[in-house]
Amino acid sequence: MLRHSSNPILLQFAKHMRQQPTDAEALMWRVLRNRQMNGQKFRRQHPVAQYILDFYCDALRLAIELDGSQHHSEAGRLQDQARTEDLKQLGIRVIRFDNHDVLQHTMAVLSQIWQETLPVDAP
Repeated sequence: MLRHSSNPILLQFAKHMRQQPTDAEALMWRVLRNRQMNGQKFRRQHPVAQYILDFYCDALRLAIELDGSQHHSEAGRLQDQARTEDLKQLGIRVIRFDNHDVLQHTMAVLSQIWQETLPVDAP
């Protein structure tokens, strides 16, 4: 299992974020919790290195990131690229969804996540 961050400030911030989810995060958590997605265990607002991942499955080394409007600027996109590359260096795959897509095209988002969480030998 990938060790999470032990930074007390980051841990406290992650705890706060779990208590204040966005609408998209709340919807996604209702689907991911309790191993409902192909039996995979997900954690929400999970600290890894210097980051807090929206949703993380350790068994698959998969992070699901939900992006709000702050991610649409050039600075936001560059920051997301750097974050994704850092996580890739740790062996973590990152898939991203826009909050709007989570809320308005929920089934398409869930279908993609379902495919990403299938066992490797599944068709």
